[in-house]
Amino acid sequence: MIGVIARQSRNIICMPTMTTTDSLPGIAKADLIAGMAKGMAVLESFDTERQRLNATLAAQRAGITRAAARRHLLTLAYLGYLETDGSYYWLSSKVLRFSGSYLASARMPRVLQPTLNRLAAQTQESFSAVVLDGHEVVIVARSGNDWRSSPSGKAQVLAYGLHLGARLPAHATSTGRLLLAALPKPALSAWIKAQPLRRLTAHTVTDTKALRQSIDAARRQDFFLASEEHELGVQALAVPLRNVQGDTVAALNVVAAPHRWTPHALQTELLPVLQDAARELRPLL
Repeated sequence: MIGVIARQSRNIICMPTMTTTDSLPGIAKADLIAGMAKGMAVLESFDTERQRLNATLAAQRAGITRAAARRHLLTLAYLGYLETDGSYYWLSSKVLRFSGSYLASARMPRVLQPTLNRLAAQTQESFSAVVLDGHEVVIVARSGNDWRSSPSGKAQVLAYGLHLGARLPAHATSTGRLLLAALPKPALSAWIKAQPLRRLTAHTVTDTKALRQSIDAARRQDFFLASEEHELGVQALAVPLRNVQGDTVAALNVVAAPHRWTPHALQTELLPVLQDAARELRPLL
């Protein structure tokens, strides 16, 4: 969740969303519409962990009073962005207008999609491209090929919830490690200090020292393999996507089942595929 106001210094207010750069954009106090900022904070209170909120829960997650949260919830419901049963509220399909507009207008998904489709057709595996947004990574482009055969011969779906626009905890993903590795050290330290490292599986790294070590390894190797940290039975291998200036703007990964690919096979067979794709995409990003 993106907070409303992190700090105020005289007439400049800075938003606290963690970005991949050192600096955060400021805004003159006179130009900030506080009501809109609070309304967006309420809207962003809804996520995969909490899909249904009442006024009390929304107030806690948005950092505002219950009375203010109630008014914002009622307004958002009136505008069609929320649905309600009178006590609890949840997002309506109208919020998809924003994601649809982003995907239609943003350059990165359009540039990446043909490459992801080609990689999926070439390998019969599933590929995604993500960006860092606060404590999460967001899938901005992805291929298909989610269905696989298990050792028993039955079909199974890989990586539940890896749909376009899905948000995943950065500390538990291969792409998240690489995007965190691209942060300047002060920003990375602030990120680690601010984020709760939730355990999603028995393999999730939740110790800050171990997380730093894995991020350092991702930086040295320029790739990262996460095995069953976000979801059991799923491993992902990722490489950074850089622009011509050398800035890491996104990360590209392949998701595969451990029974189909050993870590060694992933690195010897699919890592070169990812690296070649990253080099091809660099002039376009």
